[in-house]
Amino acid sequence: MNAKQTRELFERLRAVNPQPTTELEYASDFQLLIAVILSAQATDKSVNLATRKLFADAPTPQAMLALGEAALSDTINGIGLYRTKARNVIATCRQLLEQHGGEVPGTRAALEALPGVGRKTANVVLNTAFGEPTIAVDTHIFRVARRSGLAVGKTPLAVELELLKVVPEEFRQSAHHWLILHGRYVCMARKPECWRCPIDDLCAYPEKSVPFGLMPG
Repeated sequence: MNAKQTRELFERLRAVNPQPTTELEYASDFQLLIAVILSAQATDKSVNLATRKLFADAPTPQAMLALGEAALSDTINGIGLYRTKARNVIATCRQLLEQHGGEVPGTRAALEALPGVGRKTANVVLNTAFGEPTIAVDTHIFRVARRSGLAVGKTPLAVELELLKVVPEEFRQSAHHWLILHGRYVCMARKPECWRCPIDDLCAYPEKSVPFGLMPG
């Protein structure tokens, strides 16, 4: 995809959704961090169902640490890998209190030093909480970028670095939100709905789909 097509792609996604944001529910930087940790290999819907109760009972690192790993596990047991995530969340709360005064740090190094936080989680927090133009590449973005020809790297990191090079600066802050929502609701893994895709004519995907009623023959 050339530079002109890339700009057109993001102009169209912006026209559809001028102010995209995460679908995770949160009321503070701390709650955003915890929600993103819990969202690994889980849907935002399942995370929101769990965190509505969790954040009501334990809205701060102090309260969540006091809640304890066992009670936290019981609260989030509808989420995949909940035992490991509960252990990481409790350890993260302890580290936030001991090393950061209970505040979420605003640097990649400090975020990635927290238990359960990798590059993707750090990118989401840096972007959404601190306004940095990072691009967090999850399975949806990886798929959309490669299918469309926007970025064709073979690993999430390669795709992220390529996107940072090709996405025009004015779109970079919201780019990962547009791409993840597009992958979640239009360019799905098994049945992409290409017939209602706003960037269909720009996309390089060779196996474009049409609705059943429009199938030839």
